[in-house]
Amino acid sequence: MDIGGFKAGYRRKSNNYQYFLPEKINHEFAWSDAAISSLLEKASLKLGELNSFARFVPDVDLFIRMHVYNEAVLSSRIEGTKTQIGEALLEEKDINPEKRNDWKEVDNYVAAMNYALDRLKNLPLSTRLIKDTHTILLESVRGHHKRPGEFRRSQNWIGGATLNDAVFVPPIYEEVPELMSDLVKFLHNTGIKVPHLARIAIAHYQFETIHPFLDGNGRMGRLLITLYLVSNGVLERPLLYLSDFFHRHRNLYFDNLMLVREKNDLVQWLKFFLTAIASTAEKSVSTLNDILKLKSSLEHSLYPTLGKRLKTGQAFFMTLFSTPIVTARSVQKTADLSPKAANDLLNKFVELGVLKEATGYQRNRIFVFKSYLDLFSKGAKE
Repeated sequence: MDIGGFKAGYRRKSNNYQYFLPEKINHEFAWSDAAISSLLEKASLKLGELNSFARFVPDVDLFIRMHVYNEAVLSSRIEGTKTQIGEALLEEKDINPEKRNDWKEVDNYVAAMNYALDRLKNLPLSTRLIKDTHTILLESVRGHHKRPGEFRRSQNWIGGATLNDAVFVPPIYEEVPELMSDLVKFLHNTGIKVPHLARIAIAHYQFETIHPFLDGNGRMGRLLITLYLVSNGVLERPLLYLSDFFHRHRNLYFDNLMLVREKNDLVQWLKFFLTAIASTAEKSVSTLNDILKLKSSLEHSLYPTLGKRLKTGQAFFMTLFSTPIVTARSVQKTADLSPKAANDLLNKFVELGVLKEATGYQRNRIFVFKSYLDLFSKGAKE
């Protein structure tokens, strides 16, 4: 099928409202638009650069945790949460009570992503994995009573106060299992020649259009992008997440999804999605490069000052790249130090400007590796 002739679906009547029934997507897609081919080539090239760069970054796995947390903050931000990345890294007991619900949604996203990435080592990307991941996503947060891990058994809608004034009404629930089965088959169909990046672009659109769950569809749909790219080896490390781009271009993101449903304009959606891939991959390389520069600069200024604490200080410094917010108690535990030694080490890192004390308290102090956090937090504040 040439996507210029793509038919997204049909509006159907049910009771007192109309819903949108999408066409199934498990078939060949082709295009004659040269701009799509050009964007596909650029996006693939940028992903290749990210994979190559990450391959040669020492201890790259240390930095993955921060990429996952940044994605969790931004994906949840699209849904209305206010958590900043620095807050997301704190323990729940250190979060203001009025912010704990938002914090929990971000924490769940991290847990869901890590769970799914681990399962992908032994299992294919499947309906079962999507459901299990969704269960973790909604545990003890908004929507926890809305059948987490199960496809919906009632009608949902997007925008508006009721079905009658909704911006978009997805298909009736009876259609969901078959539509989701078709989507997963499309993701695994080796008999069609749809490039991976175009395939996940189409699948993401279809997932958001089906809206298979009563809540958490946006977060699950964005999470699905990374899972697909990792499961197919397109992304060698989970270092690329599109929520930053979607957050910064939020109106375009939703408008382009609606253009497919209302105008059958899959071309524009593919252009937007491929631009997101290329831009995000380029930004990920830039962030990794900035991390390496920061690490090298601080090593040169820090290590000569540590004296007899050099070995302990080096080990502690490296842990900051995966845990950039620490307390005296956490340092005691991870570095196996006495309370006095842990506090002395923290004070040395503050004196050298590596860490900043964030509370202003004399007790229960929290220390932040701010220069590192700042490399990730810019997108979360926009």
